[in-house]
Amino acid sequence: MGKDKLKRFNELKSFKNFYQNLDYEKPELVNFEGEVVEMKGKWQEKHFGNSNPLTLELACGKGEYTFGLAKRHPNRNFIGVDIKGARIHKGAKEALQEGLDNAAYLRTRIELLPEFFASNEVDQIWIVFSDPFPKDRHAKHRLTSPKFLELYKKICSPNAIIHLKTDSELLFNYTLGVLDGKGMSYNIVERDIYNKGTIHPELTEIQTFYEKMHIEDGRMINYVQFKLFQ
Repeated sequence: MGKDKLKRFNELKSFKNFYQNLDYEKPELVNFEGEVVEMKGKWQEKHFGNSNPLTLELACGKGEYTFGLAKRHPNRNFIGVDIKGARIHKGAKEALQEGLDNAAYLRTRIELLPEFFASNEVDQIWIVFSDPFPKDRHAKHRLTSPKFLELYKKICSPNAIIHLKTDSELLFNYTLGVLDGKGMSYNIVERDIYNKGTIHPELTEIQTFYEKMHIEDGRMINYVQFKLFQ
């Protein structure tokens, strides 16, 4: 790990809005004080101090969407999840500086989410510019694969909504194919949202670090919203 990354990661560990799982073979969370804490089913009570709906941003990278959504929706709670702590640093630090008490960040593997969230605890999930895993043999690692959709069902409420925003035509079409194969309908499908427009302004108002580069490269950004339970 480079010196800058190490510096960011060490600073991140002191943030009160940050939790991490240090040993993937031993799924437990450590808070900013280095204490092991039990958060499963208790995020609203123990961290946010309210009963507002909970949204996860998966593979959140620098956490721009968690930060942006939390700022726009003060009556909702948001947690950005990523395996790379040095990436999360930016969003977590900005959330603290802005006093966004409804934004938190979690460093862990997405496969371990059921260890840290209870049944019905999550109301929405955002997947923004996640790795499309272009080779077919790696399709099971895509965050909208059947494997992950079943995982999300373990932590989501019956009316849970999934949002996918991506510059990958492969991932977008794959997701629609998975939904069709499972007989799942989509609430909204919007292609090329920057050129054709969107009914959700936050889709273009909140931009990730990589999204800005994709736009400059002229890539088409697509969005689909669907219910997890049909």
